[in-house]
Amino acid sequence: MIVPMRKYVFLVHRSEYADFLLGLRDMGVLHVSGQEGEPSEELLGGIELQKEIRETLRALRPRQGPRSPDLHLTARDGLEIVRRFHEERKELEELEQERHALRTETELLHPWGDYDIARLEQLERAGVRVRFFSAPESDFQSSWSKAYPLEVVHSGRPDVHFVVLTKTDDTVGIDAEEWPTPTVSLSELEERTAHVERRIESLEARFDQYAASGLDAVASALRETERAHQLNSVVQNTRKEAEGSVAVLEGFVPENRSEEVEGFCEANEIAFLSGRPTPRDAPPILLENSPFARLFEPIGRLFALPSYGEMDLTPFFAPFFMMFFGFCLGDAGYGLVLVVGATIWKWRAEDEHVPILTLVQILGLATIVFGILTGTLFGIDLLQADWAVLESVRALMMDSDRVFRLALALGLVQILFGLTLRAYRRGRQFGGQHAVSSVGWIILILSLLDLGLLEWATGVSTWTAWTGVVLILFFNDPEEGLLGRLGKGLWELYGITGIFGDLLSYIRLFALGISSAILGFVVNDVGLQLWDVGPVIGPVLFLFVLVVGHGLNLLIASLGAFVHPMRLTFVEFYKNAGFTGGGKPYRPLSAHENHA
Repeated sequence: MIVPMRKYVFLVHRSEYADFLLGLRDMGVLHVSGQEGEPSEELLGGIELQKEIRETLRALRPRQGPRSPDLHLTARDGLEIVRRFHEERKELEELEQERHALRTETELLHPWGDYDIARLEQLERAGVRVRFFSAPESDFQSSWSKAYPLEVVHSGRPDVHFVVLTKTDDTVGIDAEEWPTPTVSLSELEERTAHVERRIESLEARFDQYAASGLDAVASALRETERAHQLNSVVQNTRKEAEGSVAVLEGFVPENRSEEVEGFCEANEIAFLSGRPTPRDAPPILLENSPFARLFEPIGRLFALPSYGEMDLTPFFAPFFMMFFGFCLGDAGYGLVLVVGATIWKWRAEDEHVPILTLVQILGLATIVFGILTGTLFGIDLLQADWAVLESVRALMMDSDRVFRLALALGLVQILFGLTLRAYRRGRQFGGQHAVSSVGWIILILSLLDLGLLEWATGVSTWTAWTGVVLILFFNDPEEGLLGRLGKGLWELYGITGIFGDLLSYIRLFALGISSAILGFVVNDVGLQLWDVGPVIGPVLFLFVLVVGHGLNLLIASLGAFVHPMRLTFVEFYKNAGFTGGGKPYRPLSAHENHA
């Protein structure tokens, strides 16, 4: 659910404003309303500095080595580390480019050997020119050495490298590629390369030192910079009234924390106005759900937060997403791997990763259930397996035809559920008349389902179908006149093709589950064929194919099992539920980092 907000307008004398902001920051509950206009140079600079600090942390954290956290470095030291790191990383990038160029030049010059460049210049001044050639081994002609003073320098495949001595202005009639005269010796190139590599090693060691002793200081610098930026942002979003002597600040506070804010204002004699916000105020969105639904909030955020005036659909799509994931992955063995792997990982995971691993456990349990229902275990078809232990559960397993029908049934249930939520939301927000059209759609779909497939009460269903059509035609927009409603209703009825298209989209649940099972079966078949290769190598190859094959299949199938249910949620379910989205997250002014 969306936590209700209260809107506040504070009026503070400028001499008390700084202490007022610090007090609000300590409470950590006020979300400051943004004002229109371009951000100041100071704000842009703060954003850029935060970006640099985060880049430094990302670059230093993976570096291995003993930590030295006992140096008592401050946030200012952390900023200095960030400054030096960015300067030295730029130097490192330039050095790496130079090293690459030197290595390329060395590789090209290596077949010619180490020439004394000064000696070549002396010969040039004396009228003798040393010219460098190369030709494919098959094209090199020994007769060239009879026509010119020629010396083969390197004859390794694929090319022959040779030099020819001529007078400075003479031409050479040799059909070979001529190279420019070297301007630097091979030994000099190698020396320069070694110097560059020593400097690169020195910088890498410096970065390791930063990681060993300065990570805490850099993290502290990030926190201080975020706090300063947050306060600067609030100051920019403050209006000045009464010739600048009064600061006017607007913001939102969750209703359950409003007494705390009002008590603070009364204690400090701060004038304020408060009231319930309107949708035009665009209050921030703070979600408060059950522990189960909270696990799925990051998935909903991938699309959009709800707007303040609508429902939070997270608790409603969470059970469907769990089922759809299990349906798509559809292998009890793979589900077991997810559950066991996530459970082991949770023992050593950081607190911020625990909810994600708990979600993986839940999705793994759903996969086990659907794997049993579809009769698949690590690519083994349990319906065909002659295992006595399966007799008690074999009746629960479904063949492909029943699985196909189950996918469509789940899709129909989710579509109808979405329409029900839309009817409820419209009725709650705008009145019962605005919910009638959605109710008409529900009646029409159920009636067509009975007429087309179930045939429970076709006579009644005919009348209810027409009833649904009438409700759609004349109650689609209660604010319009009769002709306007009729026109919009006819257009809305044309959308029934879209509902059928939405329903067919749920076939992907069946298709992904079947494809995962088939790939698992292929892996097993290939492994069994390798078993008889040899008494020792056969079992080794068998285990290798099983582990690698099922591992890759699990990774690919898990990706599809996450993406496609997400697509069904954000397209089919959200559309039928009337979701608009566009809410902004609740980010209160706080002394501590928040991810609300």
